[in-house]
Amino acid sequence: MPTKRQTDNRASEELSGRERKKQKTALARTIAVQSTPGPSNANESAVAGPSKSVRFGSMQGLPGALDVERFAEARAFEINAMQEAMQNARSNATQRAWQQLPRHLRRRAASHDVRRVPLRLRDKARAEMDTAKRKAPGHSMPKKSKQNQPKRTVQLLRRQKDKTWLETHIWHAKRMHMDNMWGYRLAVTPTEKSFRPSHRASVHGSILHDASYFATIEIKGPEDILRSILDQCCDCQGPSPGAKRFLTGARALESCLYDYNAYPHRLIAPVTVMWQADVPNNNQENAATNEPGKGKGKEKAASSNLQQNTRVVWLRVHPAVLADAHRSLRVAASFALNSAKQVGRTAEVEMADLRDHFNVFEIMGPKASQVIKGALKPVDDKRADFQKFWASLSRLQSAGSLPRGMVIGFTVHDPRLSFPPKNAKLETAEGKTLSPASTVFPSAALAESRIWDEETRLAIRKPRYKKKDIDQRRANNLVPGTPLKAERKDDRIPVILMQRSVETTAPAQSASSTLPRARTTNALHGWTLIIPQGWGMPFLSSLIYTGTRVGGQRERQTQAFEAGCAYFPRDFPTTEAYEEYAEDRAADEEETWERKPPAKRPNYEKLGTRSPWKADWDVVLGIARPPSAKDTVNAGDEDDLLDTQREVEMTDATEDAAAPPSAAAPQAAAWDVAAEPWLLRGSDVPAIIADISSMLNPSAGLLMHLNQIRAKRKLDPLPASMRGEDLFRTALVQVGVSLCGRGRPDDLAIIYRINDDEARKWITAEARKKSGLALLHDGPDDTELSQISPSAGGIIGYVTTGSFSLSLGEGHATGAIPLRQYLELRQQAQRLRNDGKLLVKVRNRDETICRAALVDLLY
Repeated sequence: MPTKRQTDNRASEELSGRERKKQKTALARTIAVQSTPGPSNANESAVAGPSKSVRFGSMQGLPGALDVERFAEARAFEINAMQEAMQNARSNATQRAWQQLPRHLRRRAASHDVRRVPLRLRDKARAEMDTAKRKAPGHSMPKKSKQNQPKRTVQLLRRQKDKTWLETHIWHAKRMHMDNMWGYRLAVTPTEKSFRPSHRASVHGSILHDASYFATIEIKGPEDILRSILDQCCDCQGPSPGAKRFLTGARALESCLYDYNAYPHRLIAPVTVMWQADVPNNNQENAATNEPGKGKGKEKAASSNLQQNTRVVWLRVHPAVLADAHRSLRVAASFALNSAKQVGRTAEVEMADLRDHFNVFEIMGPKASQVIKGALKPVDDKRADFQKFWASLSRLQSAGSLPRGMVIGFTVHDPRLSFPPKNAKLETAEGKTLSPASTVFPSAALAESRIWDEETRLAIRKPRYKKKDIDQRRANNLVPGTPLKAERKDDRIPVILMQRSVETTAPAQSASSTLPRARTTNALHGWTLIIPQGWGMPFLSSLIYTGTRVGGQRERQTQAFEAGCAYFPRDFPTTEAYEEYAEDRAADEEETWERKPPAKRPNYEKLGTRSPWKADWDVVLGIARPPSAKDTVNAGDEDDLLDTQREVEMTDATEDAAAPPSAAAPQAAAWDVAAEPWLLRGSDVPAIIADISSMLNPSAGLLMHLNQIRAKRKLDPLPASMRGEDLFRTALVQVGVSLCGRGRPDDLAIIYRINDDEARKWITAEARKKSGLALLHDGPDDTELSQISPSAGGIIGYVTTGSFSLSLGEGHATGAIPLRQYLELRQQAQRLRNDGKLLVKVRNRDETICRAALVDLLY
């Protein structure tokens, strides 16, 4: 029998690495205590044991007084032991200094530079660094080479040769993905996963976006000439830019800018018009008192004062269309001045580009008012309206309860003096049915601000004190954390606060029975803060310290998508900015598609996608020939396709005998390549469509309505060479697309029309599905109907923006279709008695499944 293996005493004494680490950690967390002095261990210490219970009776013999010095000397060992134990436990922690930081403070460079670590962890981080690999900061370059290096300011300016940085660029570049857009280096989206949190912030909290890249155009001149210029270039629908509600400067107008006298063609971009506040008892009254009376009547004197009254108006437009906006306004100004010269009047109009004069922050969400009040400290303002408004911000649940475009001007202290700001909490008043902010109405006195004065803006262009000076003043405070008091030499910054809403239409219009909406979306409300140049970072630091999130271009686009409204330029076809955007996106997507192997990319030719990279609006409208037949073949479709889009439309109109003559597509002898597509949008669009849909000749009715709208702005009628048929067949309307079932429409998804027979099947299938009778096989269900391949001639539009809507909880999209196709869908809904729901089919460009969807008008 073999002998047993003897135990190696040497191996048993050695511990594993894990055990040694546990033993080291346990020893580091042990607090040494002083043992009871004895004959042999008077100066020895022992490990602390379990605490003993203390009886209350044993405390009766304690002295009434205590000598602090003797007591501290007696407890010196315990105090030193506690400090050493805390230091040992800290130095032997299981986490390194870099791992103790929160995720939003972790930097890859922190492992090489101790100065990137917060001050409280620098000693620990310095001790944990490897001495062999430690790099002395500031000694990586010889002195001679360091002298030849350009300064940091020169380096940063050199990097801005082909683009412009915002004042908050460095802050965004550390936390955002950046990209070159419209001549700027802008933030696209945060580096952290923030898609859903950003949406929650816009719906339940607040989110901030730096919109300083928007261009501001200033026009200065006589009031009547400025009104004429704006009437010639702005949207003719809705209120005029020279209306009384906007002319006083109390409100800002959201409109659209067109080329001079070109409405409804050549849409440029949406524009925000804001007049300088015309405070009563100002220039007009002074001019009336100084004017000599030579027998003139009061009306003639008032007319003269109106002509000589110099006003200033600002137009905020997208940077992609700044050159087009300047050109249109210059042409309109020259015509207005020529008209004034013909009547013997001399006038001057000044136009300036104020792109580098302002910083603009958009704060959206229900808590935006509390963020504004917590971050800004107004200077003592004696205006009763402003005091009432500022007090109501803490009780304002949403900025949507205020009038649209309301403007408030005031002056604030340097936000660095009150940093860090304290969040203003929402105060709820019980028993009140009327919102406290609804009692504050827009007025010129409330909108007055010194930011309109160029000399004032230039005087405070550079802050008087640097941040280190403010910090030194704060360090000199006797009580740490006390806010600094504003002194006479401190800067006072004039600002403008403007109410901003992202919503589809007015509630009164959306409730119209003639144009029912397929879905209701959530509107977003907030504020637009305009501050002078040079104060971007001081205000941004205070605003984001209140807890608001910061978003980029993607978050701003998502706000418009969730609100159900169009976003410029991606949702505005027929504009030059949209064409540039579509070309850039098509080039990027095609390059990405070509880099993939054939097995890993969709075959658009077999899928039947006619134009996978860019929407062919000219083909949809019927003013251009479709691509070749091989690009329009559907998967599994053996029938020959028709040559042109117009022949397909004529065939569909002939098959549908129940359709009235107005529903048929207009017939033309030849292709009109020179026809110009245009976008019909505005507040009067629902009334126009409801009127022309009941006419036998809708094209003539459309031309009549457009001439009437132009007459309201004192514009000449459209040229006689422009026929109503051409206007009618080249018009596009923006629509919202909501899927009836599951699925999600993507960008450039194709919108198809449905004939009456298939539409009845879809309606029946949806009714059975809602009633719970979908299991009864008495007809095709939605799954079987979605497998039907549509014809290439049935394309009536494209989706410009499509995704899954977090606010609706289903797929949603924004697109555009021709006006005549929209009228046909309305007539089809009346024939099928579908409660005014306009039914179409939507297919993604890389799929074969066509899903039913409802279409509603956007205006």
